[in-house]
Amino acid sequence: MKFEIELSSAEGKKKHIVELAQINGMHSVIIDGRLLDADAIQVSPNTVSVILGGQSFEINLSRSAGGKLKLQCGPHEYSAEVMDPRAWRGRNLGALEVAGRQEILAPMPGKVVRLLVAAGDAVESGQGLLVVEAMKMQNEIRSPKSGKVERLLAKEGQNVNAGEVLAWVD
Repeated sequence: MKFEIELSSAEGKKKHIVELAQINGMHSVIIDGRLLDADAIQVSPNTVSVILGGQSFEINLSRSAGGKLKLQCGPHEYSAEVMDPRAWRGRNLGALEVAGRQEILAPMPGKVVRLLVAAGDAVESGQGLLVVEAMKMQNEIRSPKSGKVERLLAKEGQNVNAGEVLAWVD
């Protein structure tokens, strides 16, 4: 499978051609013509552990309100738009939304500095729920779906660990 991926960050935008392949029973990825061994496993609902070319990465994934993917890898944050050449260009990616009750997890260890909603509040997909400060950067944790904040387990000033449940949205 071949994809064109546009990554946006504070440093700007860059397009990459990414091809997923299985060569001699091993998973590989070809990025801009460079072949790398690859392995990935989902470690929690929105977190993937990836080994790419012998390096290990933990990537937190979420969908932004505009339908793009938000990727967080350590202190780096990217917005990614994936273009599949086989896909119909007119479809609305922003309409995709997770279904069912969703737990909202802390993407990294840090401190809850601000609550943006309360239990019982109605939220839209992509709406900010709370802000976690990690490594002197504030990260807004957003709702993966439209619904109602069922439970809010975090409190302002609370220290949290990576993967800790912060809230439930139903």
